[in-house]
Order: sequence, then structure tokens, then C-alpha cells
Amino acid sequence: MEVGVFVPIGTGNAEPDLLRALGPAIEERGFESVWVPEHVVLFDDYASSYPYAADGRMPGGAEFGMSDPLTALTFLAAVTDRIRLGTAICLLPQRSPVYTAKQAADLDRLSGGRFELGIGVGWLREEFEALGVPFERRGARTDEYLAVLRTLWQDDVSEHRGELYDLPPCRMYPKPVQTPHPPIVVGGESDAALRRVARHGDGWFSFDRLPEDLPEALDRLDAALDAEGRKRSDVTVTVSPYFKPVGPAEVAGYAELGVDRLVVVALAFDHDSMHQQFDALVAGVLEPARAG
Repeated sequence: MEVGVFVPIGTGNAEPDLLRALGPAIEERGFESVWVPEHVVLFDDYASSYPYAADGRMPGGAEFGMSDPLTALTFLAAVTDRIRLGTAICLLPQRSPVYTAKQAADLDRLSGGRFELGIGVGWLREEFEALGVPFERRGARTDEYLAVLRTLWQDDVSEHRGELYDLPPCRMYPKPVQTPHPPIVVGGESDAALRRVARHGDGWFSFDRLPEDLPEALDRLDAALDAEGRKRSDVTVTVSPYFKPVGPAEVAGYAELGVDRLVVVALAFDHDSMHQQFDALVAGVLEPARAG
């Protein structure tokens, strides 16, 4: 089982000197990947419910803004050589699919083929409204946008005609390094998200689950994959415990369930605390995973 780190980059740590140290600190310790989140704007007051907290409020508050994930990962690509670079999660239906395809292709090429596009449908209606994008039917919009990404990444002449988006015949170069395209890792816990994994995904990214929370979700994933003529081995299962505590027992539990990648949270706001957190994660998570 591989081990990656989830590092929110934004207010308080989106500084060049810290990020120049962050990438090598992750890579030198042997972590497999780094994952960053996305929100363009946040709100002091909102009616939407954050799905990963009992009170429906997102940790950190509106003053903790997040850097654009593809920009942040491009910076990290320049100061690393090996680690995978992933979005957790890119809010695909509220973005331009053409610009997303372009940025992702450039990042994959500049990183030497190390990018993974983690995508989700989003939960914050107020953010969609601020961007002038309908919140309704965001799942269907996501599916169409994935088709747009694929044609832009794979076809010499790209085109898409759909209910929610039309792309006239055009060419987009350069193409990504990875073929047929960078892995698409679908985030989400709902049945709809798991069906999207089965239809379109190269992987599933699950948040906020300890090993005891996984079997029922994995059963639903298997059923969705079976309906599409696929099996679990066709996708990579990535799980982040998020802010839940993880030690050797939990690491063993994830491995026994067949998790391919465990992604643990690291809050890096200065050099000393960054190194302390990474060293603690090496001892408590990475070394047990290697031993297992």
C-alpha cells in the first residue's frame, strides 16, 4: 500500500520558500504522492452543508483560502522528480473544461507524467452561484466535462456535442505525457459517485473513512463496477482518513481491505512544524505500511 499526503495550500502557507521545501520534504521521506484541495471562494455564512463534518461547517473558516490546485501542483512539480501530484478534489463542474484540460495537460507534461486528476461534483452551492454556474445537474455536467477532457487529451481534432456543453472541432496541444490520459480519480461517497467511478474512473478517492467504515462502501463500489463489466482491480482505491487519527493498527486495517493508497493530512505552515509532522507520519504511517 502506497502512502501519500494531503496538504491544503493557501492562506498561511502559499509562500515560495515553504513550497520549495515542501515538495522535497515529501519526496525525500519516501511518500508516494501529494494531494491538494480546491475552493475558489469561501463564505462567512452559507446554507450548504459540508459533508465531512457533523455540524456541516468546513474546518478553517472562510479566511483560509486555497490556492488554485493546478497552479500549486505545477510549482511542486518543478521542485520534485518522483512523487505523484494529485487534486483532492478538483471541482470539475464549476470550471471551464477546456481550461481544465489545458492546465492538466501542461502539468502532466511539465511533471514528466506524474499528474492525477481527482474530481468531484462539489457541495457548496454558494460557490457555484458566485461563479455563475448552475448547481443543479452538476453530476450530468461533470460527466459531459469528462468527455470533453478526454477528447482534448486524446484526439488530434477534438469535438463534443452534448446537452450541457458543445465543443466545436478544434485542436489542443501539447498533449499529456500519460496515455491515454492522466488518471481520473473520482471522489465522493454517494451511489452516484461510485457509479461515476465505474463508468469513467481510473480510481476512487474516499474521504473521512477509517477501516471499519470501508467494507459497506467497497461493496457498493464492487456492485457499481460489476454493472459496468469491470472489477476492483481495474481501479485504484485511495482513502484519506482526513482528520481521523491513524496509527499502525489502522494502516494494517486499510491494507487488509485492499486499499491501494492511503493519504494522510499534513498541515504545513512553517518549516519546523512541516518537518515535525512529516517525521511523525513516517514513524506512525509510512513505516508500518512498508512493514506490512
